[in-house]
Amino acid sequence: MPKTSARLLSLLSLLQARRDWPGALLAERLDVSPRTVRRDVDRLRELGYPVAAMKGPDGGYRLDAGTELPPLLFDDEQAVALAVALQIATASGAGIEEAAARALNTVRQVLPARLRHRVDTLRVTAVDRPESRPGPQVDSGVLMAIGAAVHAREVLRFDYSPVSAPAPGPGPVRPEAEAEAEAGAEGAGGRGALPPPPRRVEPHHLVTWGRRWYLVAWDLERGDWRTFRADRIAPRTPTGPRFTPRELPGGGVADFITARFRGTTTATGDGVGGWPCRGEVILSLPAAEVLRHTRDGIVEELGPDRCRLVLGSWSWPGLVAAIGRFDADIEVIGPPELRSAFVQLAARYAAAATAPPRHP
Repeated sequence: MPKTSARLLSLLSLLQARRDWPGALLAERLDVSPRTVRRDVDRLRELGYPVAAMKGPDGGYRLDAGTELPPLLFDDEQAVALAVALQIATASGAGIEEAAARALNTVRQVLPARLRHRVDTLRVTAVDRPESRPGPQVDSGVLMAIGAAVHAREVLRFDYSPVSAPAPGPGPVRPEAEAEAEAGAEGAGGRGALPPPPRRVEPHHLVTWGRRWYLVAWDLERGDWRTFRADRIAPRTPTGPRFTPRELPGGGVADFITARFRGTTTATGDGVGGWPCRGEVILSLPAAEVLRHTRDGIVEELGPDRCRLVLGSWSWPGLVAAIGRFDADIEVIGPPELRSAFVQLAARYAAAATAPPRHP
């Protein structure tokens, strides 16, 4: 590579590393004169890089955001990270899958051979658990509008499409189902002749949960925290006034979202989470074996082949089914609802075992 071209790449890398650079410091880093730095800055401007000059006794330069996208410079780690992130983005559910795939192909074509080999050997395939229906797609423009309001701390106005609540059943309720039920109640707002008024919220976080996008916001009309499905949001313009962010319950957005999808507003912090149904049993199994298959629960060793298990679920029958998968003798400690659920499922399973088969 010619010396001038190599120096231009070094200069561009330095300008991308920090916001402001004194001219004398750039000259020292590049081992050239301040006059050469000025010439190289002019060359970068001719290539489309918006390098602004700063006034002052020392002077200096800053790489500003431009109206066009000039060539970018990445080191080896950044290039590999970008390729991996684009692979994951092809299954993000954010409506950018096709664009991410095209961007990945573009990045791969310009990678040096050594980096292309590293990227090709790390193929990431995002596989979600099977669903009865495909996950909702969110328009990327909606995500951008929500993200802009979160960043600017401006009140967001939007129309929120309603959804019918899922029919109650004996099995455990999935977090997504409860969120949809809540969204239906939130979005209905009266089903008369007039459409519901737009929602007014203070947007705090745009998050993903189970390949779905949610807005965490303070609802100005209801005076409480709410989570909204992004695929049901239709932003209105303009946005409202700026606001001072409130403190989110639960210590952070991750704890808040986890607790909200478990039916509470804050996490309990007791190792079981905020499940609406929690029970305690004794299993005839070693604690180490039970612990390997328990994500959210408390396991206490009572002996070499005996342990106490405290577990939570969305429903009592669901909790019984979760406990039954350990395939061991069970002693129910409580509460009474758990014992009743064991009786209910035992009768159901016994009936299923003795009932004659029905042929369509």
